[in-house]
Amino acid sequence: MLKPPHIHYSRLYTYHIDGTGLPPPADPDLIGAWEEDGKTVIVFHTARDNLVENLCRRSGLKLFYRAELDYDEWEMGREIVPFTVGPLTVAPIWDPAPASIRIDPSVVFGSGFHPSTRLCLESLINFHARLPEHFTALDLGCGTGLLAVGAARLGASSVTAADHNSLACAVTRQNASYNSVESRIQVRQVDLRKKLPSTRADLLMANLHHELLATLFENPSFWQARLFILSGFMPGEEEALLAALPDQPPPFLARRRLEKWCVWVLGKV
Repeated sequence: MLKPPHIHYSRLYTYHIDGTGLPPPADPDLIGAWEEDGKTVIVFHTARDNLVENLCRRSGLKLFYRAELDYDEWEMGREIVPFTVGPLTVAPIWDPAPASIRIDPSVVFGSGFHPSTRLCLESLINFHARLPEHFTALDLGCGTGLLAVGAARLGASSVTAADHNSLACAVTRQNASYNSVESRIQVRQVDLRKKLPSTRADLLMANLHHELLATLFENPSFWQARLFILSGFMPGEEEALLAALPDQPPPFLARRRLEKWCVWVLGKV
């Protein structure tokens, strides 16, 4: 996340460490850290080789990969500039242009500048009017929290935002605060492969890897919402997802593509 004196992202210095339990370094150039699959990733604004090596030495862990890249490379070459979808204009927090939603994109997924997140936001705008006026929502794999904040902006009375990545949870909380909707967004760090939050909501949004989506599709508890916005997959992955659907899935309401990515909207609304 951005913290003073930093007001935007330029270069990223990432350190991949074999092992977990490393205490987060107290450093003004730290962007964030998270643990995943038995490894730790730490990202800084500037090179911190000696600091990371000392942390690893004290913790008995091993640094196995270091990378330096421009921020737009992290975002797959996508320029981080304001964009408008329907009534919502989304802007990074360092851009002075007027915007309905301001987001710190950080170094987690779901900034809105990726096609799958954009598809989900467009679908949310197009279909939320079919839900009750003060609808409830669930954002699985919340990333930056853009979809959770968007749902709150469009009238959701409460949103549960869930992600396995600890930095994504912290960024979502911060972005909820930036947009003054923190009272309506509950953030939960949870591994969806092991535990699924209650899906008894008006709206369920899931922008996830296709293999995880297929696993969730096979869980009857997943299908308790009224409206589903599902993305994170490409056309070649749809067949496996169709095979994972229950015998009587909610009706398909829409299927759209943007670049190489797809979104499905299902539900009884």
